[in-house]
Amino acid sequence: MKSELQVFQDYIRGRELRRTPERERILQEVFEIHGHFDVDGLYLQLRQKGVKVSKASIYRALPLFIDCGLVREVDFSEGHWHYEHIYGHSHHNHLRCLGCGDIREFENPALDHLEEQLAREYGYHIKGHHLQVEGYCPGCRQAGAFPAESNFLAKDSNDQ
Repeated sequence: MKSELQVFQDYIRGRELRRTPERERILQEVFEIHGHFDVDGLYLQLRQKGVKVSKASIYRALPLFIDCGLVREVDFSEGHWHYEHIYGHSHHNHLRCLGCGDIREFENPALDHLEEQLAREYGYHIKGHHLQVEGYCPGCRQAGAFPAESNFLAKDSNDQ
């Protein structure tokens, strides 16, 4: 398997874009992060390591990383995008606590089977999916840190 840097360099070369040390350093930092990150966090991490880089450079580099399949955008409904590196990692989905903001990654083979079924049923060539399940974690539920639901469809399964 190619390294993420090799993948990016091939991508840059194939599109006749300029190869810059700044982009490659940003990419290196992205792959040193184990988890989700946003532009501000990435910028601070680079600055703390003495790397002189602008936020604008990060904003310009991320779409390139996404387009070549190294990184994906994730929307955690916080008003800005988060990112995660995906190259060399298995596909996963997210479980997000609406109380404390905790994010859990999970894999479920049933979702992969559903994807295959949908492709057959509707004649689609499926490229992937993004699933984020939202609710309240056990800690927030135990602490009562969630609003009372007025919608009968949102009833807790324990109430049935």
